Amino acid sequence: MKSRTDSLEVLAKRKGPHPQVAGKLREAAQELFYKQGIRSVGVDEIVQKAGVTKPSLYRLFESKDGLTETYLADYQQCFWDRVDDVCRAYPDDSRAQLLAYFDGLSERASQPTYRGCGVSNALVEFPDRAHSVRQKAETLKTEVRAWMQQKATDIGATNPTLLADGLVLLMEGTYACGQFFSPPGPAANVGQVARCLIDALCPTQGNNR
Repeated sequence: MKSRTDSLEVLAKRKGPHPQVAGKLREAAQELFYKQGIRSVGVDEIVQKAGVTKPSLYRLFESKDGLTETYLADYQQCFWDRVDDVCRAYPDDSRAQLLAYFDGLSERASQPTYRGCGVSNALVEFPDRAHSVRQKAETLKTEVRAWMQQKATDIGATNPTLLADGLVLLMEGTYACGQFFSPPGPAANVGQVARCLIDALCPTQGNNR
């Protein structure tokens, strides 16, 4: 499966001859934004964490918003990497791929340090739909919904859109519940709930597995 985002090397070349500096800033953003939230972290804290100068951030990413959009793309690439993993583990079996993804999500969301989805969190922090960070996050979520719709079609759902949207709602709910409840909370059951949804809308798949 083709990567949805540019590699660190390609993106760094586009922005200048400082891939190591760009990498340090991206790593700092990944840690700080995910743990503390985007708006609560200032540029000074980012460059201090990265061990680089403030002008470097502006030269490479133009603004904190520019770095934030790159953070979202980097974060979402982790989702697609997991998709690639389950596709390799279960080639030509979309049902197994979906279930493996949700089983993995259940495990991750049951960890004490879980902070949900960085992209979903960004959507909460940036309610203005005209903001570039909000628009980036919405685009990434739209791609996930499209993937779910394709998988729902592949497994022969009686209503692919309904199944895909149900799985998206389950996924987004898990992102939230993983933060709301001490483990093990409702997120521990997301794999079983996904099975119920798929079996209900793919009766042939459910009866013949």
